[in-house]
Amino acid sequence: MASVPVEYGLILAGILFILGLLGVLVRRNIIFILLSIEVMLNSAGLAFIAAGYRWGQPDGQIMFFFILAMAATEVAVGLALALQFYNKTRTLDTDAASRMRG
Repeated sequence: MASVPVEYGLILAGILFILGLLGVLVRRNIIFILLSIEVMLNSAGLAFIAAGYRWGQPDGQIMFFFILAMAATEVAVGLALALQFYNKTRTLDTDAASRMRG
């Protein structure tokens, strides 16, 4: 069975990270920003797994579990903040946050 070269996994992780970064910088909706951060975290996890595979160590997979736990926490806290923000402003546009006072 043929295996995929490690460089392909790292290139894919880099491309996904750049796409997530562009999503964070371009989008104005809080939900889309959270999704873009999730893509960035998953691309970092893919890079850890590819590097761990390259050196034959399980460290990359262990780090990926930590990244998954951090991503789940980020989603829970981020969605709670998004709900509170929506209840206060009736919009999910991040430009509305700059108009908030107090």
